[in-house]
Amino acid sequence: MTDEVPKGSEPETSESLKAFGEVVKVLRKRAGLTQEQFAPLVGYSVPMVASIEQGRRLPSKEFVDRAEEVLDAFGVIRAAAKHLTRKAGLAKWFEKWAELEPLAVTLYTFENRFVPGLLQTPAYARTLFEKQIPAMSDDKIESNLTRRVERANILTERPETIYSFIIEEAALRRQVADPEAMREQLDHILALGERRNIDVQIMPQSRGYHAGLGGPLRLLETEENTWYAYCEGQETGQLVSDPKVVSILQQRYARMRTQALSVEASVSLLREIRGAL
Repeated sequence: MTDEVPKGSEPETSESLKAFGEVVKVLRKRAGLTQEQFAPLVGYSVPMVASIEQGRRLPSKEFVDRAEEVLDAFGVIRAAAKHLTRKAGLAKWFEKWAELEPLAVTLYTFENRFVPGLLQTPAYARTLFEKQIPAMSDDKIESNLTRRVERANILTERPETIYSFIIEEAALRRQVADPEAMREQLDHILALGERRNIDVQIMPQSRGYHAGLGGPLRLLETEENTWYAYCEGQETGQLVSDPKVVSILQQRYARMRTQALSVEASVSLLREIRGAL
């Protein structure tokens, strides 16, 4: 049976979550089931069912499917789930940016901590989730992993979008996973870099000062030619829409592209790093 997440880790509620919870509760009562009777039928704990009905937890796809079947809901539960605004596997401060990513015609990413999420293989991402502090439940790890993989699909599903990645060399050399997973990760980056719309550049360790020392940075342009930026720290994230601030961050990213290795030189270094594993 699926356990509830630790106290304090539940997401902030939303109107769509509350509405979904009410739908489940009404249908459960119509079926003459208490939460204690309903929980084992869908394979979840009673506290988890209570949290979902109260709009405090995002239901997994498995819960939606099981509840639909158990309550003979005529598609009502699945239909309600389509309108949920919270996405499984996403931190609440990242959601607004995640909603913009699939709309981007241009997407730039600078990362100095680890391989950017959009470039991560499942094995690499799983290692990050498994070592997260505080520890995640197995369900949470799987939810995060599923969402991470889904997000990365935009790299191949939107071939007309221009993607640029600048990654600190140290982040690529940091062996956060076992050698086999790291080799797979580097091969994945090399393969993506062969696509016409994806540029990968490495900021070499030999480069002293550069314009990205302020931290990770993402920039994107929508089809309406509106630019947004996103900056992230520990347990926090900020979506930036102020044109003046976005312009400053664009200038920094442009400078970083000149300070990083060329695409061709970056490929050579990636191969060198892989060969050393």
